[in-house]
Amino acid sequence: MDVWRRLLLAAVCGVAVAGIYAAQPVLEPMGRDLGVPAAHTGWIVATGQFGYLAGLVLLVPLGDVVVDRRRLIAVHLALTATGMILTASAPAAWMAFAALAAAGSFAVVVQTTVAYAASVSPPAERGRNIGVVTSGVVVGILGARVATGALADVWGWRSVYAVLAALSLGLAALVLVALPPEKRPGRPGGYRQAVASLGGLFGQRLLLTRGLIAFFLFASFGTLWSGLSLPLADAPRHLSESQIGLFGIAGLAGALGAARAGRWADAGRTTRVAGLALTLLVLSWAAIAQMPWTLGLLIAGIVALDFAVQAVHVSNQHLLTTAHPERTSSVIGGYMVFYSLGSALGAATTTAIYTIHGWAGSSALGAAFAVCAMAVWAAESRLPRTSENVRNAEAGTGRAREETQRADQVG
Repeated sequence: MDVWRRLLLAAVCGVAVAGIYAAQPVLEPMGRDLGVPAAHTGWIVATGQFGYLAGLVLLVPLGDVVVDRRRLIAVHLALTATGMILTASAPAAWMAFAALAAAGSFAVVVQTTVAYAASVSPPAERGRNIGVVTSGVVVGILGARVATGALADVWGWRSVYAVLAALSLGLAALVLVALPPEKRPGRPGGYRQAVASLGGLFGQRLLLTRGLIAFFLFASFGTLWSGLSLPLADAPRHLSESQIGLFGIAGLAGALGAARAGRWADAGRTTRVAGLALTLLVLSWAAIAQMPWTLGLLIAGIVALDFAVQAVHVSNQHLLTTAHPERTSSVIGGYMVFYSLGSALGAATTTAIYTIHGWAGSSALGAAFAVCAMAVWAAESRLPRTSENVRNAEAGTGRAREETQRADQVG
């Protein structure tokens, strides 16, 4: 896969997921406009996550049924654009919540896109390609904060969703033109069997342990990014939406700094990378908690947190798609169920905790989620069967990489 196609797939992921997180820096004006109490504004983001959860169960299995996932990507982008348009024009909170849930459900185009990238990649390049494409998710989550703040200051929060709708439609057309058709057999048994088999994946220890790590990982991530705008907009700082959005640049720096996580995974070092990254995640909250006194340590903590989250996320997906090459859409969808639930938990709880205990309470919450992720990783490394599965997947990746290197040398 050439670099331009990787970047196109990363852009698809970024725009799709941005619709779920675009509200984070504008929760205060958005909630005020729609009549949502301040303590409950976190549900604006959580609603999109619950829609995303429904899409993971009902829509992602389609990726293992259809022969050409490229067309499915284009259709889901067009339907995501519809949800964005309805959000931009919503006159009341209930309509905005319904539209955000609909947009979130079709934002699972991200998983279909990652599965497409994994499917068309040679085994020795799968980690690198997944790393680039998945980086679009983090760029979308964090880049949306910068763009949202700037657009909201000039044209209001509704303009953000109008722009996302236009980008989604443009990318839908570009996907059909620029990407080659995917040549693969459809999964036998059809859609119903694909949905039913998704349940069977949750009984597998490898998916369960990596999923639990993702659950706590993104609960910690959501605690930061759904709660950060409240203290920054409050006294004594009183930052504007665009100023709050600029903190997304620090997150982008951290996430993009972890771009090599895919190459580390290709080299068979997923377990070691995940352990070190989770340690960094726990430590990052010590710096983030200093936000009331210094923004410098906050920025450093944001960089560290987003580096850690991206490194673990890429390692998890690489490991799972290597273990289940014939069911990439379903296994990524099952894994992302944990991601969605964790993100929703972090978004819904951080605003409630902040109104009672301030930023110290939110920081303690985020650190607790990070410690739980570390505990699951430590327990996983001691489970013989899971460790054997991880070693086998890492060994297979290492062999594929060596074979590719030897072929390159002979050529």
